[in-house]
Amino acid sequence: MTPKCDTKALEDSVRFETLPSFKEIQKQLDFFKSSNITQIPFHFVVDGISTNTCVINGREYINYASYNYLGLSGHPTVEKCAIEAIKKYGTSCSASRIVCGSKPVHIELEKALAELVGVWGSIVFAAGYLTNETMVGNLMTGEDVIFYDELAHRSFLTGSIESGARRVPFPHNNFDALEKLMSRHRGNHVRALVFAEGAYSMDGDIPDLHRLIAIKKKHSAWLMIDEAHSMGVIGETGRGIGEYHHLKNKGDVDIWMGTLSKSFAACGGYIAGSETLITYLRNSSPGYIYSAGLPPPVAAAALAACQVLIQEPERPRCLQARAALFLKLCQEKGLNTGTSHDTPIVPIITGNSSKALQLSQDLLEKGICAMPIMYPAVPEKAARVRFFISSLHTEEQIRYTVDIVEKICGTTLSKENQCQ
Repeated sequence: MTPKCDTKALEDSVRFETLPSFKEIQKQLDFFKSSNITQIPFHFVVDGISTNTCVINGREYINYASYNYLGLSGHPTVEKCAIEAIKKYGTSCSASRIVCGSKPVHIELEKALAELVGVWGSIVFAAGYLTNETMVGNLMTGEDVIFYDELAHRSFLTGSIESGARRVPFPHNNFDALEKLMSRHRGNHVRALVFAEGAYSMDGDIPDLHRLIAIKKKHSAWLMIDEAHSMGVIGETGRGIGEYHHLKNKGDVDIWMGTLSKSFAACGGYIAGSETLITYLRNSSPGYIYSAGLPPPVAAAALAACQVLIQEPERPRCLQARAALFLKLCQEKGLNTGTSHDTPIVPIITGNSSKALQLSQDLLEKGICAMPIMYPAVPEKAARVRFFISSLHTEEQIRYTVDIVEKICGTTLSKENQCQ
């Protein structure tokens, strides 16, 4: 028999401040106060468009806290297409697409995304988080097993839990370990899924796609790649990790996932793949069937961004050059950038949360906006300030920023040490 709670316990149970997770939030807020932080580095209000600069409380900053990698949020063509879509279709689908139908712009967007990826088709969802969650939660069952990189995004983990499948993480980008784990566990389950990201948003590194494909084929598994931070970003023309690794058959990856909120200057997510996969998702995915469709102006903005990406290949090339310059300057000054390479995501690893928070605050004073990533988001010893580079950043902004980071950190350090 379940023991009864006393009156005080029952009264406490409906007070939000007694939630264990709220207590953890309160600890972080108390940490900010004890650190004499003048501006809490989250939830601030940004005026105008977030490009290579942003405006906070009336002051302009060099902005490294935006995923606007290609500078297409604010691009005149993208804005024009979104406005025209509002006039033609309104601001909302007003229901799920399976109920009220799709707008032509939805079909055009899905076709454009499939062509960019190089597969049969795609399906778009109203949010990137929802895309991963509903994809995995709907595809896998309690009979199955999921092997995923330990740095997988929370959206994928949520979907994995919902699926009921067995979850087996492998050390980040350690494919020998993945092989061993699959040899041990794959045979005990009906279906298997391997998950990795095209570029990891905390570390800015890229997995070996050919190795992943070889492993998934050997063990008869599906392979899912999350391209949230790689599509539009890496590869000669910005077409993602498949182009980066010169993948000839895009069908070797069973499930291509991506978001519309970064390179594509909109919001939402997509899954791209075979005709069977897309048909299955259109007719079974809860995140598609029970969610309102992507607002037409948002779909139009994403479609226009796809078209600009194709028409202006210099944008991803410029992005890659600016990112390479930032990383090169950091490494020359001995700053710890971890495993970042060939992406516009560059962490400066400080070694603990207090140092990350202080570095972020000091940078704000110098007119630079870059966010701290602290425990528990990363291990305490891996706390960092994370820089997202845009194709709009100038060489002068990048050189100024790295010089300021070095001055704040105090001394030139070897890669094995942390910013101090």
